[in-house]
Amino acid sequence: MSLYAIHYVYDERAAEREEMRPVHRAWMLGLAELGIAKVFGRYEDDGEPGALLVFDADGPDEVEAMLAQDPYQKAGLVVRHSVRTWPAGGPWTA
Repeated sequence: MSLYAIHYVYDERAAEREEMRPVHRAWMLGLAELGIAKVFGRYEDDGEPGALLVFDADGPDEVEAMLAQDPYQKAGLVVRHSVRTWPAGGPWTA
């Protein structure tokens, strides 16, 4: 297993994102309970709207398969994303 940093860029439909947020968060919390999602959250600065997710997975293809199930992705609210191997350490990575 390796850690993957996923950077989401959202479109400008903030109201739709906020409406769908409980479903998206429930999906993320389900992955957290499985030990897959290690940390996640949206950016709240003045940059482009997006989020950072960190997953523990067997490979980037597995990450992509999981991301395809994200309610935000299914609704087209994520305009692009990147998946990068992230060999980080710390108490929450164990």
